[in-house]
Amino acid sequence: MSFADNLMELRKLNNLSQEEIAEKIGVSRQTLSKYETGESLPDIERCKQLADIFGVTMDDLISYEKTDSENLGYGIPPKGKHIFGLVKVGDKGQIVIPAKARKIFDIKTGDNLIVLGDEFQGIALIKETGLLGLINSAKESITD
Repeated sequence: MSFADNLMELRKLNNLSQEEIAEKIGVSRQTLSKYETGESLPDIERCKQLADIFGVTMDDLISYEKTDSENLGYGIPPKGKHIFGLVKVGDKGQIVIPAKARKIFDIKTGDNLIVLGDEFQGIALIKETGLLGLINSAKESITD
């Protein structure tokens, strides 16, 4: 998908009109229409404003391709949310955490991860140090 396609999809997903978006970024509706048809591109400041309006990164707004195999056909995720692709569970229940996820969450060899589960929402992994920091912070606020 191109910037134009991403912009139009995000605008429609958020139930906003071209007029509403144009007003928020200080351009005419016609200019926004040109962005959506690919006739012109916004400057970097307006790109930033658009990304902020939709709660996505500028990189995703400009170049997100939902047809990439790792994106599983999903639309642009909100800022701070990620789709890391599929992993296969091995014979003994092991999975390989994708390199991008390990980098973003600073997961290194030897780190301990806690596996949390909710029968309705699924499984989550959290670094032991992150959970312990949260617990200690909560304890401190109770004793203060």
